[in-house]
Amino acid sequence: MLQEKIFTTKKNGMLVLILTVILYLAAIACCIYGGIMMETGSSPVLFIIGIVWVCLGWIPFLGLRILNPQEALVLTLFGKYIGTIKNAGFYFVNPFCSSVNPAAKTKLNQSGDVDSPSPKSILIPATPSSASIEMVNKKVSLKIMTLNNARQKINDYLGNPVEIGIAVMWRVVDTAKAVFNVDNYKEYLSLQCDSALRDIVRIYPYDVAPNVDTTGDGQADEGSLRGSSEVVANRIKEKIQHKVAEAGLEIIEARITYLAYAPEIAAVMLQRQQASAIIDARRAIVDGAVGMVEAALDRLNKNNTVELDEERKAAMVSNLLVVLCGNKDAQPVVNSGSLY
Repeated sequence: MLQEKIFTTKKNGMLVLILTVILYLAAIACCIYGGIMMETGSSPVLFIIGIVWVCLGWIPFLGLRILNPQEALVLTLFGKYIGTIKNAGFYFVNPFCSSVNPAAKTKLNQSGDVDSPSPKSILIPATPSSASIEMVNKKVSLKIMTLNNARQKINDYLGNPVEIGIAVMWRVVDTAKAVFNVDNYKEYLSLQCDSALRDIVRIYPYDVAPNVDTTGDGQADEGSLRGSSEVVANRIKEKIQHKVAEAGLEIIEARITYLAYAPEIAAVMLQRQQASAIIDARRAIVDGAVGMVEAALDRLNKNNTVELDEERKAAMVSNLLVVLCGNKDAQPVVNSGSLY
């Protein structure tokens, strides 16, 4: 298994830059002085040395690397991984080393990596008829990034289609695994987020449902996508982390950003929720009305205000329930005659 090796080279980029520039100036001086000396019949050694350095002296410039904070540079030499530079600074490395980042051109819907042209990319127009050449930044970002995957339509535990979206905060912790263990760690993360989201959502119903076991302990519980969003998000995070560990990625947090029934059943489910709310409200009204009627009868019997037989009590209870439970205001009828 490939392990990350931290490249502990000294930050001597500025020294090499100054020496290379000085040597270039010296080579130009040698060319001029050697050319003058050749006209007088002297040896052309200085002129040849100057010409050779002018032709090859640019090679050390290829080894200069500038690294910003929270960035890493994965280096290979002729196909062999030699190490990773993580500390910010101005470095000089082997000019023949190449930096590797297969996900450099990948554009996802996430922070720091959007579809707009990156300011770190330089477009050099070649000719009017040819395509532009893009110099891609091969540095691996170690910053915490946020991936907002597209909303997905998934069937919940009861088979109802729901639309759900998540935001995942992640970062690269092992550059060697991220670059070499998977083909493209950004695409890999996005696909694993989709897969983990489907695996977890299908365990839960949208709302609390009877006889549903969401924890796997064999006991029915009250877990649901809407009521247990924190628990669902944590399970999604753990699932994604398990899948991307081999890619050298760390999942810091996962959050549900959107949750709703799919449009084809949203109207029906809304009616169902409204019906449940109406039933609950009616149940509360009836319970309250029965309590008020019982209190009224107890009060009348206790104070001996009026004596009612069973038939009159039943009529009184019926009238009070109609008045208290009705949707509209009651229209009373005043009886001016005898009760009997």
